[in-house]
Amino acid sequence: MFVIAGAIIGALLGGGIAKRRKGSLADILQYGFVYAMMFAILGLFITLFINRQLV
Repeated sequence: MFVIAGAIIGALLGGGIAKRRKGSLADILQYGFVYAMMFAILGLFITLFINRQLV
C-alpha cells in the first residue's frame, strides 16, 4: 500500500511543482514520473522496514 500511495502522491506533487514553475506538458509528465518513482521507492523501503520489524 505504501508503494502505490507513494507513487500517486509523488506524481501529483511532481506534476504540481512543474506546473507551478510554468513547465510545458513534457516537463509536467517528466517531473510527475520521476517524483512518482522516487516516492514509490521510498514506500518500498518503508514497507520492507515495517515487515522486518514485525517478523
